[in-house]
Amino acid sequence: MIVAAEMKQGGLLKAALLASAVFNMGGMVLFSLPGSLPGQLSGLPVAVPAIYRYLTALFMLLFGAAYAWLAFRPRVDLPMVIFGTVGKLAAFSLMVVLWITAQIETRTLLLVSGDLVFALLFVLGLRASVRGAASA
Repeated sequence: MIVAAEMKQGGLLKAALLASAVFNMGGMVLFSLPGSLPGQLSGLPVAVPAIYRYLTALFMLLFGAAYAWLAFRPRVDLPMVIFGTVGKLAAFSLMVVLWITAQIETRTLLLVSGDLVFALLFVLGLRASVRGAASA
């Protein structure tokens, strides 16, 4: 059983973390500027108070920076990746609930489905890392 807080891992996890950082930075721009052309193409509502736009963008920035930081470390902290995976799954789940209750458009859900893809990539990367650490 792997209980270490840190472990070495292969390229899949680091690539997923880096790509997720870029994804989050794009989301940060979209959510902070929903009236922009990309924001409108994403189906984001324009009339959102600044406090909600900027707090959402801030959290996207913080998570994105954490993913980038993890991707460039020689050893990735396992609990941090698990935390990020839970965050991605929670964000996607929330968007599904909002979509089911007709509070967001389908194109917004499709855009945010990237969080589900990254959560799955994180899980695959974690599994490969644990298997690699266990066999070492």
